[in-house]
This record gives sequence, C-alpha cells and structure tokens, in this order.
Amino acid sequence: MRVVSGSCKGRPLKAVPGVSTRPTTDKVKEAIFNMIGPYFEGGAGLDLFAGSGGLGIEALSRGLDTVIFVDRDPKAIMTIKENIDACSFESRTEVYRNDAERALKALKKRDLNFDYIFLDPPYKKQQLVSLLERIYSDGRLSRTGKIVCEHSKDVQMPDNAGGFEMIRSEVYGIIAITIYAYPYPIQEGNENG
Repeated sequence: MRVVSGSCKGRPLKAVPGVSTRPTTDKVKEAIFNMIGPYFEGGAGLDLFAGSGGLGIEALSRGLDTVIFVDRDPKAIMTIKENIDACSFESRTEVYRNDAERALKALKKRDLNFDYIFLDPPYKKQQLVSLLERIYSDGRLSRTGKIVCEHSKDVQMPDNAGGFEMIRSEVYGIIAITIYAYPYPIQEGNENG
C-alpha cells in the first residue's frame, strides 16, 4: 500500500494490524481520484472511517489543504498517525478516535464544512444512507463538494440520499464506488443563484 500520486507519490503506507480493517487498494484509490480530481487546489477533506488513513493522505498528497481523520479503532488511530508522520502532514491534519455519528455531531458544533468526504464503513455494517442523510441535514458538505462512498458491489445505493444525488457509480472487482453531490442547479442559499 502506498501513496499513488502527488507530493508523496510512492511513499509506502502501513496497514492497520489485524483483519478488522481492509485498506483501499491502490487501483481503487487511483480510480476514486480520477473521478473526483485527480488533483486539487486546496480544500478540506473528512476521512470518516479512516482505517490506515490512505484516502485522506492521498487527498493531501494531491493538493487538499487539510483532512480530518476519524476512526474508532485504537490500532487504526495509531496507524493513521504513523502514516501522517511518514508523509510529514502533521500540520495539515487532525485525528480523532470516535464513531462516525459522534464525530459528525462534534463537527457540527465546530461548524466545519468539507469539500470531499470519504465514507468507507465496514462492509458488514452498511450505514451509508443514514450517514449521507445526516451530512446533508447538518450541512457538512460544501456546495460544490463530493462524497465518495466505498461499499460492497452487492449494496445497491439509491439515486438520491438526503438531498444529495448520485453522480457516478463504478464497480472494481468486489468493491463499488458511488459518488454523491448536491443536485444542480443548487437551490437558494447559493451565491450563484
């Protein structure tokens, strides 16, 4: 497992010890960023089931300014911190041990918005739709932002969740990537009308 592209291209990343976390493969990571990037000129990211931190670190390597990493597994938190240190991204990251629901509550209190949100929950506990609805109702996604959902290809994601609309879905082996965004044209409250 490594950083695929950007400022830390080729940097090896550690995996979380044990079998409770399955890292996103380099091939799938490359596909995700080709769909949403592939590079960024700043912005903020949230890696909500961060595991080893591979998706958020890839986003930083490709140009995001900051990423917040959340995972509830202490071994994952340790691994994320080691991978962030290996890429010298300490000043651009925050790492929290928490579950997704509590983390979203805490982020709402801080009134933080994100340009890219990565959702890769454990496949046995799919909760993507309720998370999308929560992110929408809390207003955590910036108006031009995207949410990347990684899930089993057996899981059929809805065309709409909360107020978000599916803009793309691709299958890579046993994994599917589904991307959501606000529908266009954006409703009132947007500076463009």
